[in-house]
This record gives sequence, C-alpha cells and structure tokens, in this order.
Amino acid sequence: MGATATGKSLHFCSSQDPLLFLSLTKTKSKAETLNLNFRFSKPPLTPNSRRLRLSIRASSPSSTALNDPPLPSLTNSDLQLRVRILSESLPYIQKFRGKTIVVKYGGAAMKSAELKASVVRDLVLLSCVGLRPVLVHGGGPEINVLLNQLNIPAQFRDGLRVTDARTMEVVSMVLVGKVNKDLVSRINYAGATAVGLSGMDGRLLVARPSPNAAQLGFVGEVARVDPTVLQTIVDNGSIPVIASVAADEYGQSYNINADTVAGEVAAALGAEKLILLTDVAGILRNREDPGSLVKEIDIKGVKKMIEEGKVGGGMIPKVNCCIRSLAQGVTTASIIDGRVEHSLLHEIMTDEGAGTMITG
Repeated sequence: MGATATGKSLHFCSSQDPLLFLSLTKTKSKAETLNLNFRFSKPPLTPNSRRLRLSIRASSPSSTALNDPPLPSLTNSDLQLRVRILSESLPYIQKFRGKTIVVKYGGAAMKSAELKASVVRDLVLLSCVGLRPVLVHGGGPEINVLLNQLNIPAQFRDGLRVTDARTMEVVSMVLVGKVNKDLVSRINYAGATAVGLSGMDGRLLVARPSPNAAQLGFVGEVARVDPTVLQTIVDNGSIPVIASVAADEYGQSYNINADTVAGEVAAALGAEKLILLTDVAGILRNREDPGSLVKEIDIKGVKKMIEEGKVGGGMIPKVNCCIRSLAQGVTTASIIDGRVEHSLLHEIMTDEGAGTMITG
C-alpha cells in the first residue's frame, strides 16, 4: 500500500444527555480513512472532582467489521462543548505524550471479542495522540484449546503451566503463530502499524530455567533484556506486540509468564507506566468485598498488605512484578480491571483510573 502524508482531524459533539462524542479521523492514504469515535460520559462536577469517564467506540469505512451508528448531528452548543472536552483532555495528552506505556494483555480481555476490540482501539488511540505503547501478551485459553484438541493434558502447579517438550511446542505455535499475529492484524486494521515479536526475535529476551524446573519443565524466567529492537520499532511510530516465549543461550525455548515479561520489558525501556490487565478490579483491602478497592498505594504499603495476608493467591506474583519494575525505574505500575471496556484509557486518561496504581 502506497503511503502519503498523514492527516488527522478531531471532531466532538454531544447529545441531550451527558454523553459527549468525539471522532478522530486519521487519513492513511488517499483512498483509505480511519474514523475513531469516542463517547465521553461526564458525571456532575464537584469543586473537588474534575474527572472524565470515557468509553470508546470505533468505526471503519468497512461495515463488515465494525457496524457502529453514524455520529449525531451537531448543534451550536455541541460545537462549543467539543472544544471544552478537548481542552480538558489536553493535560493527559501532554503528560504522557512521548512516554512509553507497557501493557500486559490477557485474561478476560483476551476471551471476549468486545473487550479484545476495546484494547486494540485503546492502543491505537494512545499511539495516535503521541504515546508509545508496547503490548505484551499471554494466551492461556487458546493454548488450552489446542492442547485439548491434541489430547495433551493441561497441568498447573502453583499457578504456572507445567510445560513438557510437547506442551512447549504447542505454546510456541499458539502464542507466536496465532495469538501474536491475530493481534498484529487487528491493530493494523484499526489504523496503527504493529510489529509482532517473540523474545527470540532480535535477541529481545534471554531466558533461564525456573528454579522449579524439575517440577515445571520448560518454564523460564527472564535472564536479560536487550531493548534495541524495540527502540527501533517504537521510534518508528509502530506498536511492538510481544509473545511471552524466549530461548536460553543454548537455543532452548521456554514459556515465561507474560506479567514477568511485561515488567522486565518496561524496566529495560524506562517506561512511564506498566499496566497489567487482570480479571479483578485491582488490589482489594478485603478480598471478599469488591468495594474495598485500593486506588493508589506505594511499595511499602503493598508489601505490608502481603505480610498481613490481605494480598494473596494469584495477585502476589502480579504485585511482585510491579514492585520489581518500579525498583528498576518504572514510574508507576497499575493492576487494572480488564473486564471493563476501555479500562486502559480510563487508567491513563482520567484521574480516577481503572484499578490500583502502585508507586515507588
């Protein structure tokens, strides 16, 4: 496809209710145009609260992929209001423009077509307004499907997949050959340029066996990260999409936890934010009370919660991943609810956020 100079335009409008629409048009060529339509839901403002809640819908010239309704007609008040919305969005864009954001994608957001679409659109939007997103993904559900089809039993120990030689082949096929390329295709279709990688590509990651290799098989850890290949991709304005598979110095492939890969990549890139999409609201003070979400906490505070048993189970390795990345220079790390559409944008573009933010 021949490319011409890129053009962009922003359009805002509102309806009678408190829903505000914005469309971002990015012209990729003379014959191809991308339209992203954003719907902001704006709650009543108080003297102490000036937050925007937002959700996003995207549309494409092709009605076969995205069948969104047309934008409503504009009134004079709409025209004035869209300028106000753009003005209120400006601080977030200014704060993060040019900054690297590493996102770990998995869980419910990977199972639902709607959530998958929202993650892709969020990434494309962030790229369009000048952020530098990097996506790291797992693919547990897809791996389980193929293992079942091949009559290979799926086994887990302490939350980690027991990975023998046959299972390792399946993991590589699914993560590198299927999930990764599907995400790359979706991001490209949505209007950005994605580049798919595994840890082996460009010597991005060097793996080492897990300390529990005798029980877990080819489950590895990250020994080294060389971000050179990522820097080239990001500097070119593209979005790296990384499958959490890597090889050791002898060429043996290992299955590595995607949270761990995301944290180590974020540290190597000096990222502004690490964001882990999960199947829970975030860190809860009381694991039995969904309303006890901790919105923000520092490393000392979250370590105390672990000691007190308030953080347990599968949340502990996610928290430890965040702590390690913060200790290596990442500014903030967030564990957010991937079950909510556009939670990624809620986390970055609002004060309220979409889960728990951990600071150094």
